[in-house]
Amino acid sequence: MPRLTPIDPTTATGEAKELLDGIQAAFGMTPNSFRAMANNPAVLKGWIELSGALGPTLARELGEQIAIAIAEQNGCAYCLSAHTAVAGLLGIDAHEIDHNRSGESDDERAAAALRFALTVNAKRGGVSDTDLAEVRAAGYDEADIAAIVAHVALNVLTNYFNRVAQPVIDFPEVTPRMAEAA
Repeated sequence: MPRLTPIDPTTATGEAKELLDGIQAAFGMTPNSFRAMANNPAVLKGWIELSGALGPTLARELGEQIAIAIAEQNGCAYCLSAHTAVAGLLGIDAHEIDHNRSGESDDERAAAALRFALTVNAKRGGVSDTDLAEVRAAGYDEADIAAIVAHVALNVLTNYFNRVAQPVIDFPEVTPRMAEAA
């Protein structure tokens, strides 16, 4: 049961309505997470603007792979479900998605980015020189590293928001492994 009331796009007004209409136009649906964020339009607007700004910084597939790894690590079923669905639409196969949940990939360069993203998240940004050397050795430059950190931050925002709000999952549900083990 949701802990924050989702805003109904058909009765929303003002900035919340404008933002939700934009989400509907962009996604062809208005996911429950964004309907909950619309309780404070500044939160939804912040997500939209940061997500849009980060869009071209990494390959879309890698952005989704990072989102999957971070959602798994943070135990966010909503985000894990949403990003697994999007990854499938982008052509990432189930085997690769399963690997991504653990920060792994059949592609070594993507695997290095995922390991670094998980380290950034786990260490709350306090990465070591060795961590940076490893991601650089995989061919990521400083702009790429900045983008990976920003993608982690964007996903932490949505993971934490959705763990608090507990919106109804409106994608095929994927349960984080930490929840399966509990």
